Amino acid sequence: MTPTPAPPAARILAVEDDPLLSAHLDSHLRRRGFDVTLCHGVDDDDALHSWTGYDLILMDILLPGRDGLQLLGELRQRFTVPVILMSALGAEQDRIVGFSQGADDYLPKPFSMGEMDVRIDAVLRRVAYERAVPTPLDAEPSLLRQSHRMDMQLGDAVVSFTQVEYRLMELLLAHLEEVLSKPFLYQRVLHRPFSQQDRVLDMHVSHVRRKLAAVGCGYRVATVWGKGYVLTKVLI
Repeated sequence: MTPTPAPPAARILAVEDDPLLSAHLDSHLRRRGFDVTLCHGVDDDDALHSWTGYDLILMDILLPGRDGLQLLGELRQRFTVPVILMSALGAEQDRIVGFSQGADDYLPKPFSMGEMDVRIDAVLRRVAYERAVPTPLDAEPSLLRQSHRMDMQLGDAVVSFTQVEYRLMELLLAHLEEVLSKPFLYQRVLHRPFSQQDRVLDMHVSHVRRKLAAVGCGYRVATVWGKGYVLTKVLI
């Protein structure tokens, strides 16, 4: 019997200017079987374009030249490779800015290799699932997914979302007028267990609400206290 070929190793780009942490990331991720490339930052647009070939990017925020948030914003204008931000900036506002720019997750420094492994595995599982399962375009007639952008056409309005916001809206549209619990949304949208202290979902809901209100598309995300969130249609 011909053996089944092993799947190719996931390609991870680690963008970190601290040489000690870079070396630690490189050795740890290689021991786990990943194909790792190290980078200390980038000021060249051609080099940035090459990042589309990776399965995941680990990126520090405090980089020389263009910082991580600026690079993330430029990445999101070009393609949708998953990005986990790393930063000693642990304030809530810094996390909000990172998620609003399209980060898939956020690792506050200092972090353990075990915590990083859990975050990486969760993002890669989500990416593998999304590649394997076709996007359900029939969940709501007014939903339109572009091939290279996270856009939704809601009535006459086109709304641009980050990847996480898109997954959230896609799920809410599939369950229109149905209250979805936070534990359910964490598992389906963020692909991790719900924690009472975790405010990440709340931040994404806030961003979605603001974008829906800005275009007046007739949809509203309402909070059902003690239960979760529900997407409703409103008269406009």
